[in-house]
Amino acid sequence: MTHDKRPMTNNQSPILSIVLSSLKNRKIPRRILWFERVMATIASINLVLVFFDLSYVPYRDLYVRRFCFLAACFQFPESWHQYYDKKKGIEPHRETQKYLQTVDRLKAQVEKTGIDSPQVEPILMELRQMSTQMIDENPFAIANKTGTLERIKNRLRDRMGNESSKQAFNQFWSPQYLTQNNWQREINFFDYQIRPYIESNYFRKYSETGEFVNEFWQIDIIFNIIFFVDFITRTRLISRRFIGVKWIPDAMLWRWYDVFLILPFSLPFPLMNPSWGLLRILPVSIRLGQANLVDLSPIWRQINRSIIANFAGALTEIVIINTIDQLQVAIRNDLPKWLANSANKRYIDLNDVNELEAISSRIVKLSIYQVLPKIKPDIEEVLQYSVRKGLAAIPMYRELDRIPGVGSFSKNLTEQMVDNILKNTYDLLAASIEDPQGAQLTSQLVQSFGDALIEEIQKGVNLQELQILMCEFLDEVKINYVRRLEEGDIEQLIAETEQLRQRPKSTTPKPNPTSTSIQRRL
Repeated sequence: MTHDKRPMTNNQSPILSIVLSSLKNRKIPRRILWFERVMATIASINLVLVFFDLSYVPYRDLYVRRFCFLAACFQFPESWHQYYDKKKGIEPHRETQKYLQTVDRLKAQVEKTGIDSPQVEPILMELRQMSTQMIDENPFAIANKTGTLERIKNRLRDRMGNESSKQAFNQFWSPQYLTQNNWQREINFFDYQIRPYIESNYFRKYSETGEFVNEFWQIDIIFNIIFFVDFITRTRLISRRFIGVKWIPDAMLWRWYDVFLILPFSLPFPLMNPSWGLLRILPVSIRLGQANLVDLSPIWRQINRSIIANFAGALTEIVIINTIDQLQVAIRNDLPKWLANSANKRYIDLNDVNELEAISSRIVKLSIYQVLPKIKPDIEEVLQYSVRKGLAAIPMYRELDRIPGVGSFSKNLTEQMVDNILKNTYDLLAASIEDPQGAQLTSQLVQSFGDALIEEIQKGVNLQELQILMCEFLDEVKINYVRRLEEGDIEQLIAETEQLRQRPKSTTPKPNPTSTSIQRRL
């Protein structure tokens, strides 16, 4: 029999690929889908039995009542639940059973000789003694049913109108009370209100390990063997199917979740806890999903969203804070060296373009051609105000301004002068930019400004103060960024991402030709 080995995709390690792929619902071929469904059904049955075993002791009274109801409906023995009592080491408690047997003996004697006969008095005395002993010794404690005993005592107190439970029992099992208050009515009260709670008590055996007897492993071991054989077979086939995948441990990591079906948690061994059997929820869920018996995609999607939300928030916070910390270290340690290298012209150029000069040139052009025309009215008002204020300080101008007709002339002259100044200045700036020599002079000005600024920053006081201010600014950025990250809704971001992924391709916006041309020009 030949096997077509498939290479593992991606350049990541086989183990990582296997673990990640096991978390996904892989498609199962139809020819083996029936087998997957059978195994998923068996795993589900095992999980139900685990739930039943863990809940049997706490909810035994409920199960017993349901068993009796089913027995009455389907006509099978009511005591069939006693089979599982043996698995849990449960048997009738001797003292409480003896108490009920004594009550049955009393009922039989009353039917023969009546409640006033001398044969009834010793039985009633024995019941009074046993009631006192039951209250003192509490035989319900070993079954963790002390609350049941309290319920019995409360019902007797209410029935007899006595605050003492011992006195209430003694009064109830007295011939005078049973004679005066209708024997049949009182014994019916006991049978329907007290007996069921006494019958629910039991004794549970201990094993040699000091724990309660639990033989559920005798049932569970059958499933462990089935899934162990299934695990060995599957992992062996996986190792033979894919190149670079070893049987141990790569192929076994592929089915890592099946380990919970193999481990015998119910065995009375150290480090084995029957409640760990609930971990089988994971492999059972995965098997049901892979067998297409249950659609678990909404659950897995929500789990992934929760994990991604927590992981994305923490990772983003770590990356940003680490980046800012590195910037702070560079400012404290490397800023003086960087400034010194810049002053000494030791700078590595990657594309034969001085980016600072290009940026400065672009900003100057935008300022002259785009910004200045828009703010020209504001500049005119500022200059006119400054010129008028300067001329007003000259005494001769103030005298001329008082002459009728000369004031308006001076105002028009000022506006015309400011307009000429702005026009000439704008023309000079535009001409200097268009002129190669003017552009070179502007570049030299920018470069000289940068050199002078670096030289002043390198001085001790200025450099130290600049480093402190920059580091404090980055600290504020870290605090404010982390605060915004905590207040942000990561879940909303993930939901928006999923909506973008689910959007049809036809709705994808077409590129804007204007923006494309701008990007190409830039």
